[in-house]
Amino acid sequence: MSSSPTVPAVPAVHGVLSADDVRRTAAAIAAMQHPDGAIPWTTGDKTDAWNHVEAAMALLVGGEVEAAERAYDWCRAQQRADGSWPVKVVGTEVVDHSGESNMTAYVAVGVWHHWLVRRDRAFVDGAWPMVRAALDFVVGMQLPFGGLAWVQDWVDGAPAGVRQEALLTGSSSCYQSLRAGLALAALVEDPQPTWELAAGRLRHAVRHHPGDFLDKSTFSMDWYYPVLGGAVRGEAAHRMIASRWDDFVVPGLGIRCVDTNPWVTGAETCELVMALDAIGDRERALQLFGDMQHLRVEDGGYTTGWVWPDEVFWPNERTTYTAAAVLLAADQLSGATPGADIMVGSSFGPHPAEVAGDCGCSAPV
Repeated sequence: MSSSPTVPAVPAVHGVLSADDVRRTAAAIAAMQHPDGAIPWTTGDKTDAWNHVEAAMALLVGGEVEAAERAYDWCRAQQRADGSWPVKVVGTEVVDHSGESNMTAYVAVGVWHHWLVRRDRAFVDGAWPMVRAALDFVVGMQLPFGGLAWVQDWVDGAPAGVRQEALLTGSSSCYQSLRAGLALAALVEDPQPTWELAAGRLRHAVRHHPGDFLDKSTFSMDWYYPVLGGAVRGEAAHRMIASRWDDFVVPGLGIRCVDTNPWVTGAETCELVMALDAIGDRERALQLFGDMQHLRVEDGGYTTGWVWPDEVFWPNERTTYTAAAVLLAADQLSGATPGADIMVGSSFGPHPAEVAGDCGCSAPV
């Protein structure tokens, strides 16, 4: 282990983005960061913990180390006693107190990514209590069939009931987060067998019981997220991607956010890029990554999406989460930093053993 944090190379994707392009995009994200470290969706908009952490990871990839670490300072300052974060903060005001499982869990991915890129053990040790509290909260939201309840409501400023409903996209993201948390637990020598069991149950639910999650099949994220989060890989992943390719992919532009609307979005396109690359489909990953660059603007930021019949950007705003997805995809495609593996997941170690929940199925475990 290095005695001081490492300084990795900045990514570049030949013929698509140069290292200077990546730096400009990271600077565009940093320009929207608040003094307390919060990274909103766009200027004047809300901050939520998932997109905030995604942006922090991108800042690190683009060389904005100080801004990235201020983002984690915000996480520590805003985390509540139960381990969660409010789902919506505007400026310094909490607008929605609800606690979502996937938003809370993702800090584990961010901290493991920071470790991969910087090898800064002091940072990890300082962040570990935050990660442990977050994943304890998330594991406590597991439903009998293995999926994770998506939200705990708050009433009159206090935690209330947990909705007994799970989202496939959110649970798939949580599977990646639990694997990152287990890798961190091994690093700091603080084993978390409850997380391992929860991850095994969650993987079984995502792989074998997608019908037990809320039906959000019109959204492209429900299509590719089981692959992106790592629960589905191998031949099953290729079949999953093939099953709805023509529903969502718009050649030359990117992918639809929703299958019913003529609207391509950059963040979803770059997430599919990373899912494709993770299963070895690099040619189509590179093609889609190039296709979505029409959303890039002069300062290095990215607009959210494009409505092609009207030939207009909509909404006409530059979003930090879109820029962040671009930079993480660029890193994965180029392999420039040690964090390029974060969506592939080989750095997490072996998958937890798959465990059936109260599903009554005969699927192999």
